[in-house]
Amino acid sequence: MKLYIAPRAPNPRRVQMFMHEKSIPPMELVAVDINAGEHRSDAYRSKVPVSRVPALELDDGRVLSETRAICAYLEGIYPQNNLMGEDFEERAFIEMHDRRAEWYWLGPIANAIRHTHPGLAPLEQPQFADFGRSQSEKMREAARWLDGSLQKQTWIAGDRFTIADITAFCAHEFARGLLKFKAGEEGFAALQAWRDKVAARPSAGAW
Repeated sequence: MKLYIAPRAPNPRRVQMFMHEKSIPPMELVAVDINAGEHRSDAYRSKVPVSRVPALELDDGRVLSETRAICAYLEGIYPQNNLMGEDFEERAFIEMHDRRAEWYWLGPIANAIRHTHPGLAPLEQPQFADFGRSQSEKMREAARWLDGSLQKQTWIAGDRFTIADITAFCAHEFARGLLKFKAGEEGFAALQAWRDKVAARPSAGAW
């Protein structure tokens, strides 16, 4: 199998952290230069028509895209070190928390960066600065909600580390790097403590 990634992008990092946490054997990594527009090339679009990373090319030539779908496939092949739920009930609640982290935390962060950061201008034309700033406010609303949740439980989805923590962490680091967001300095002590705990895991450097 081959995994198509883009260095520093949060979604490929989610898959790479997931693989590391599950001790999945290394596979071929193919870097896609999104700043140079390689994800829009005919060659890449023939594999991934929506021009997104990551994408997993299977040994039979089929290509699976969308981060959570890739992780679900890998969890099926490598069930050890379960990260998505042991039974239907746990799977449902972990997916709920993961979707929340993706849509209400990573989503606003990505929009804020894409519409306000000059380095992302080639990927987002036109940029709408007012929209980007409004998304920064949404990001902080989500940070407040996450901080409150983490005051009551150890991990994003409850009492164990799951895919939801990977999604939330990769989103946080994206904001930390390009928006200079520092949870602790903005009063989100529980979110900062959780971030530091995840950052200490070996998988956090696996990208």
